[in-house]
Amino acid sequence: MSRIDESRPFIPVGIAVLTVSDTRSLSDDKSGDTLVARIEEAGHRLVQRAIVKDDKAAIRAQVEDWTKQPEIDVVITTGGTGFTGRDVTPEALEPLFEKRMDGFSEVFHRISYDKIGTSTIQSRATGGVANATVIFVLPGSPGACKDAWDGIIKLQLDYRHMPCNFVEIMPRLDEHLRRSQG
Repeated sequence: MSRIDESRPFIPVGIAVLTVSDTRSLSDDKSGDTLVARIEEAGHRLVQRAIVKDDKAAIRAQVEDWTKQPEIDVVITTGGTGFTGRDVTPEALEPLFEKRMDGFSEVFHRISYDKIGTSTIQSRATGGVANATVIFVLPGSPGACKDAWDGIIKLQLDYRHMPCNFVEIMPRLDEHLRRSQG
């Protein structure tokens, strides 16, 4: 079972939050606000925050830019994971993934099922790694953001979380790139 090893130091990471929406602005972005509050409460650094329209090119460009910024270790997006014609966030971001995080989607759906039942199948939450940056792609509801952060992301971004976490492997996420350059 997982646990927090209090003998290890907490290591804050830099996080960028992207809300994907045709209708929201920073003043009414409840899902983004939910994530920002949890990021800061956990002791991490919010490095950047933005809102982009439901447009594949715009979503991909913003996230790809953030993955190239060394102060950003993690990107969390919210919105655009459903099945309507406007929901294109997975299509925009999955091509960037050098490694997919299939387990994130599976665990997210398990947690979500306990809250909303079979309606969880209407989310295409996903995750992966691009340019040594961990990317979580969440649905647009504040409840889904709470579930993903509280049940998965918070622990995986805590260096003290045992038996393993993303923070301890972050320095090695680009090994395959460095190997090919040598």
